[in-house]
Amino acid sequence: MYEPWRSWKGATCGSGIGLRRALGATRRHIALQFLTESLLLGAAGGLAGALLGTLVPRSTQPTRGCLVVPLEAIGGAAGGALVIGAIAGPYPAVQAARLSPTEALRAV
Repeated sequence: MYEPWRSWKGATCGSGIGLRRALGATRRHIALQFLTESLLLGAAGGLAGALLGTLVPRSTQPTRGCLVVPLEAIGGAAGGALVIGAIAGPYPAVQAARLSPTEALRAV
């Protein structure tokens, strides 16, 4: 689900990519921007998932005692999501960086 969304985002951000390229951004700048966004989204999703995974069980059964979620599990969830973001990010980043400014602006 994550990879098709990133590819779609690269295709729909053509005008922004074209404008940045026309203003002097290099392919490396565009690729780094997409990779950074991918990593930040992966980390945010992992932390949100770990938080929900900790809070939901506690809220659904508050009378059964204290539910303990190990910190390793929370860190593993966030780290796993970050790794997925790092794996899924390079392809759309390279695709976005390969767009020529005129082609990207024409796609709008």
